Amino acid sequence: MLVGENSKARQKENIMKRYGFIFEKIVTMDNLREAHMRAREDKHFYKEVKMVDANPDYYLKQIQDMLINKTYEVSKYEVSIINDKGKERELMKLPYFPDRIIQWAIMLQIEKIFMEVMCDHVCASIPGRGIKKAMRLTKKHVKDSAYCLKLDVRKFYPSINHRILKTLLRKKIKDLDVMELLDKIVDSYPGEKGVPIGSYLSQYLANYYLAYFDHWLKEEKHVTKVVRYMDDITIYSDDKDFLHRLNVEIKAYLQERLRLELKSNWQVFPVKVRGVDFVGYRFFPRYILLRKKTCKRMKKMFDHIKWKQDHRQMINYHEFCSANSYIGWLAWCDSFRLYEKYVTPVIHSLITYYYEVINPDVRKYYRKLIRKKGRCYA
Repeated sequence: MLVGENSKARQKENIMKRYGFIFEKIVTMDNLREAHMRAREDKHFYKEVKMVDANPDYYLKQIQDMLINKTYEVSKYEVSIINDKGKERELMKLPYFPDRIIQWAIMLQIEKIFMEVMCDHVCASIPGRGIKKAMRLTKKHVKDSAYCLKLDVRKFYPSINHRILKTLLRKKIKDLDVMELLDKIVDSYPGEKGVPIGSYLSQYLANYYLAYFDHWLKEEKHVTKVVRYMDDITIYSDDKDFLHRLNVEIKAYLQERLRLELKSNWQVFPVKVRGVDFVGYRFFPRYILLRKKTCKRMKKMFDHIKWKQDHRQMINYHEFCSANSYIGWLAWCDSFRLYEKYVTPVIHSLITYYYEVINPDVRKYYRKLIRKKGRCYA
């Protein structure tokens, strides 16, 4: 057997392998402590986090007893509606104790199982992957391909079928206690379909829901150039007719096997002329630009900061954070002129806000140095 065939055989064996004896690892105090430490990151000021921090052994023992005695019930979701780039999205948040700690405890033990199924081209909501990996793959494929098929799933999170998801989970997990716990979490979303946006476990469940579709693309349709960022998918080829035929087959696969519907705005287009609008950027063979909508919002923001600077007004926290976010976006594309025109003129305002409001102690430190050595460090 050739090396490549050997590798494929091992990968297929990993996909088919089912795991047991997971629940006993989930409910150990060491695992629950680790789950608490992971779940509390950047949230140590939350009221519930402070409560658990005050006596972790007491509260984690309560969680352990809930799980072992099968008395745990998913808490009520706190629902809020946000506007995400013109789209209304329903965010559903669970309490920190016990729900978020429990979800972390589960994921600490089953994340590696999910990762065995995930293909390399899956980028969203996976540790070590993300927009940067999606950019790297897209940049490579745009250089090497003539055409792109771009598509995404209509209302992906709310359309995930509970029965199908639970069937897919049983392909990898044979531990009945874990499946009973996962079934409870999946069914906590009202109705027969949907997983909550905002829940830690949901992003893994959503990625896993499309994992076997990814393998179908790779192994049965022999697609080698593909990038998936959650439900946004781009596929590249030099054969335009192949992409049109593939789009029909993808639509049928998602509808028949996963009960998902593609949006009607799918496109097959030449990449060298139009570029590929994906993960916030526009990719061309020789350069990368910021997405037009993002660019317009950025210009408006920096123009407003410039107006405040000209009128000797201090910017606010929202403007400071937005400006830094846009600067981060600009760092990963060809944006020298944009930076010089919009960011450079307002750098003084951003630095002033940082020293005076965000971290005034740094300013005090520099002032002491100036007085001591008679040199300007600020």
